[in-house]
Amino acid sequence: MQPGQSEEAADAAELPARLRNVFWLGGGSGAGKSTIARRLADRHGWHLYATDDVMRDHAGRTTAEEAPYLHEFIAMDMDERWVDRTPEVMLETFHWFRGEGFGLIVEDLLRLPREQCVIVEGFRLLPHLVKPLLAAPEHAVWLLPTPDFRQAAFRSRSLPGDGFVAKTSDPAKADRNLAERDRMFTRHLKEEAERLRLHTVDVDTTMTEDALAEQVSTTFRL
Repeated sequence: MQPGQSEEAADAAELPARLRNVFWLGGGSGAGKSTIARRLADRHGWHLYATDDVMRDHAGRTTAEEAPYLHEFIAMDMDERWVDRTPEVMLETFHWFRGEGFGLIVEDLLRLPREQCVIVEGFRLLPHLVKPLLAAPEHAVWLLPTPDFRQAAFRSRSLPGDGFVAKTSDPAKADRNLAERDRMFTRHLKEEAERLRLHTVDVDTTMTEDALAEQVSTTFRL
């Protein structure tokens, strides 16, 4: 700790060194994060940490004071979540997009053995939250689905009414709201990553899984 530096500031300054073994793979919904992270983990013998898998656990580890948007969301019924609100409001108030619970991801990572590399994947990895944790900028990349890719993904979905939107009174509207929210979120990720000079990869309909894996590997300088 430097003279005059608080213990909290000192801990934050040490995080990049303590997380040097971590690679971060964020991005928009449906861009292939889980698939590519799993491939790289298998190829290199890394530990895979999927942020989607711990969302329920993290929700249970927060209080309403620590994560107000999360607990407001939990209290909503399905129509209030996905039908009644505009995509703009959904984007602005979605708890994971606000960074709530991100500190719990860091806590989990710090508990893992440092001898093995870890690849973390998920949409919860917001560029402005990840950047202070990077020992090297090439340890993070965000996958950004292009408009054509998003449209193809939307067309390839099951009919409206499948999945959790089936629990709403208007599955088709819920599906449209969710698709528009995700489009705006991807645009936000792109703008933020560019502003912070972090790496991104555009994912379009012509890109194969192999090509995407190689682009991510190149960014990580593997």
